[in-house]
Amino acid sequence: MSTDTSPSSSEGAPSRAELAARIDELETQLAAATDDDGQPKVSIIATKGTLDMAYPPLILASTAAAFGYEVTVFHTFWGLDILHEERSKNLKLSSVGNPNMPVPNAVAAFPGMDRVTTKMMEKKIDDNDTATIEELIETSLDMGVEFQACQMTIDLMDYDEDDFYDGVRTGVGAATAIQDMADADIQLLI
Repeated sequence: MSTDTSPSSSEGAPSRAELAARIDELETQLAAATDDDGQPKVSIIATKGTLDMAYPPLILASTAAAFGYEVTVFHTFWGLDILHEERSKNLKLSSVGNPNMPVPNAVAAFPGMDRVTTKMMEKKIDDNDTATIEELIETSLDMGVEFQACQMTIDLMDYDEDDFYDGVRTGVGAATAIQDMADADIQLLI
């Protein structure tokens, strides 16, 4: 009499050899499914157009492109000002409601304080030799980053498509942005 308590293949359970073969088959399928099927992709949504919020999507986009990612940045609502040639040169920094500003909200609410805090930040950017918004956009475009301008926002804000930087893709809708995000390896909302 056998003392082996494992179920035999005659009782319907797979043998060790069958299990090993199945594991090999699954590992092969997993390797095929996770094979590098092309360039990794980053999709960024930019919704804010203040000076401090213009930098994150541009820095992340240019850095991802430098690392070999395919990058798209969909700009909607106030984020569209980042792509507007004139407006991007005059982005403001709000001092009210920004907990990291060196002034209390009661003082930050005084007339002209946004101008003061914007000038402070612009000086810091200049003193630190940080790239300007325009330089980051041009560098990103040169690296293949696709900047997309939300068509609904263009219509809503009554922008002229000719006012955007050369190379910006206009006429992009939310459906295109969503499909782009679905296809991306990394999705960011800024």
